[in-house]
Amino acid sequence: MESMVPLCNSADLVNGGRAVPFDIVYAGQTCRAFAIRYQDQVHAYLNRCTHVAMEMDYQPDRFYDDTGRWLMCATHGATYQPHTGACSGGPCRGGLVKIDLSELDGVVHWHTAYNLKTLEF
Repeated sequence: MESMVPLCNSADLVNGGRAVPFDIVYAGQTCRAFAIRYQDQVHAYLNRCTHVAMEMDYQPDRFYDDTGRWLMCATHGATYQPHTGACSGGPCRGGLVKIDLSELDGVVHWHTAYNLKTLEF
């Protein structure tokens, strides 16, 4: 059953700004994920490039290219559309794994799914 997990305050995500990182369990593995705001909408993805399965940020919580139009992998330059995670250029193999988000009363929540779970301590 899907549930909503509070992630951050809505104000923490600014168009083209820093991402908010979070840890999840994806298909049984602990993974890093990130949330961003693009054109006033929030989006989240696994922090895993589809070219080579490694984290994409070039500095902590920085994913946008210099134009603020694309998410970019710092290692090989693969670019992705911020609103869909689809590959837009470079050596990517498909799109990023999208994580559903919602905003309610000034709080951003991520949604669990059959293959996305909260990290248990």
